[in-house]
Amino acid sequence: MSKFNYRNGVLYAEDIPAKSLAEKYGTPLYVYSANSFREIYRNYTSASKTALVCYSVKSCSSIGVLSLMASLGSGFDIVSGGELQRALRAGADPHKIVYSGVGKTVAEMELALKAGILCFNVESEPELETLSRTAGRLGLRAPFSIRVNPNVDAKTHPYISTGLKKNKFGIPVERAEALYEKAAKDPNLEAVGIDCHIGSQLLDLKPFSDAADKVLEVVDRLKDKGITLRHLDMGGGLGVNYIDEVPPAASDYISLLSGKAATRGLSLIVEPGRSFSAPSGILLGKVLYLKHGADREFAITDTAMNDLIRPSLYQAEMKIEEAELEKGLEKKTYDVVGPVCETGDFLGRGRELAVREGSVIAVTGAGAYGFSMSSNYNSRPRAAEVMVDGDREILIRKRETFEDLIRNEAVVSWTEKA
Repeated sequence: MSKFNYRNGVLYAEDIPAKSLAEKYGTPLYVYSANSFREIYRNYTSASKTALVCYSVKSCSSIGVLSLMASLGSGFDIVSGGELQRALRAGADPHKIVYSGVGKTVAEMELALKAGILCFNVESEPELETLSRTAGRLGLRAPFSIRVNPNVDAKTHPYISTGLKKNKFGIPVERAEALYEKAAKDPNLEAVGIDCHIGSQLLDLKPFSDAADKVLEVVDRLKDKGITLRHLDMGGGLGVNYIDEVPPAASDYISLLSGKAATRGLSLIVEPGRSFSAPSGILLGKVLYLKHGADREFAITDTAMNDLIRPSLYQAEMKIEEAELEKGLEKKTYDVVGPVCETGDFLGRGRELAVREGSVIAVTGAGAYGFSMSSNYNSRPRAAEVMVDGDREILIRKRETFEDLIRNEAVVSWTEKA
């Protein structure tokens, strides 16, 4: 159940009016609901007492969010050394951290090995060789799983489809077995599981089921060769409701996959991100100008593609709502755009809104890949982030300043030659 709802025409974030947060902290402003994160975690864990939920840090990586997830007992899925350090700083249990990603560096491997993480999800033969050398040099044994690419079409946007042969991720099923066999002879490596992730924003459980079946066939063949694994990691990808989508329940997703894992005596790991953070966050902005164009109306806001790039990058559509339903304002169809000097700078097109200059708007479902993909394009400071917990508000990230933007830059005094 959404924690962002209207009461007497006013949009609330839990028990606090969204407009009051915008007025206090300024806009653009990301607002997260602590109780939304808690509720979604309960939905995942209620279906299985043994499945390990590893929250995908990349979806929303603020330490305030990560510390909340750590307090719930969540594990973490990371894709960089920076994300590992964030998770550890937030209080994560390193034995509940899995490390994914196709381009792990030696320095990142060393950091993760010394921390004692649960598992490296290996995505290529050279990576596994590098992991072995790195672990051997440190006198450690690296726990790993191979990310198998099952060539299952997730039927999602091509930029977030990861399970096809043409994608950069994972190792083809037909090569995975030989790699496990080779690793079984390596004293620096320990095969603890097998991994798979086929894409994001999936609204049907069948692709998950098909992928799991293909991966378990590999598990069976490995067992026949004397290689026994401990866990099945099925990644993330469960979709969310942005406009009118109807995703499967998290409990159904976990029940399906944990049941399949149990048939082979394996525990289950999942790596959800979007399904936690998207419904748990909104982005607040302010209307600067209403512009009458040649063939459309524009609501020009202070919130841009550098704050939320998903509409421009993925053609993603999210609801845009008024923070306050003001009487006497006429609804019009607007293209909601920002101040960045790009035609691709828009939050939504053709949206029905009753707004005026100064109105606060809310982009819902913006918690996932919102702030975490934001930038300083056009030298714009990144937004502040606030966590709401009932009637309590916590500033978990201050708004950047101009000094923050130039902190690592140098002013050079140039002397031109005559």
